[in-house]
Amino acid sequence: MARFAVGNTDDAHDIVQDAMLQLVRSYADRGEQEWGPLFHTILQSRISDWRRRAKVRNRFRVWFGGNDDEDDDRDPLQNLPDGRSPDPSTQLRDKQAMTQLEAALRQLPWRQQQAFMLRVWEGLDVAETARAMGCSEGSVKTHYSRAVHSLREKLGDFV
Repeated sequence: MARFAVGNTDDAHDIVQDAMLQLVRSYADRGEQEWGPLFHTILQSRISDWRRRAKVRNRFRVWFGGNDDEDDDRDPLQNLPDGRSPDPSTQLRDKQAMTQLEAALRQLPWRQQQAFMLRVWEGLDVAETARAMGCSEGSVKTHYSRAVHSLREKLGDFV
C-alpha cells in the first residue's frame, strides 16, 4: 500500500518501518487483535504526512529547478524473467491488468483509494477500515462503493 501511495519503494519502506516502530513504541501493551487496525491507522497517517511534505518539496523544486529522476538507479535484476511462471502470455496479461488497475486507482480521490486498498488489498473489515482512516463506517462504505463503481467504469472487463 505504501509503495503504491508514494510511488517509490525506498520511501515506502521508510514509511512502513516508521509506522511499525511507532506501533511497537506506543501500542506494545495492546492485544494482538488490535495491532492490525492500529498499524493501518499509523500507516495511513504516515502516508498522509509524506504526501503533504512531498507537495511542499515539489513546490520548491519548481521554483529552484530541481529534478529527481532516479531511473538510472533501477535494479537490473528486475529485468530478469520470472522462472516461476512458465506462461509469458499470462504474465503479460496479468501485468497489463495490474498496470491498468494501478492507473485507475491513481485517478481516484485519496479517500476512495484508502478505502479500496484497506478493504480489498489489506482485507480489513468496515470497522477496522473506519478506525484506520479515522472516519465513520458509513463514510468507508460510501468511499468504497464509489471507488468500486469508478473502477468498474474505467476497467470494464478486468473487474
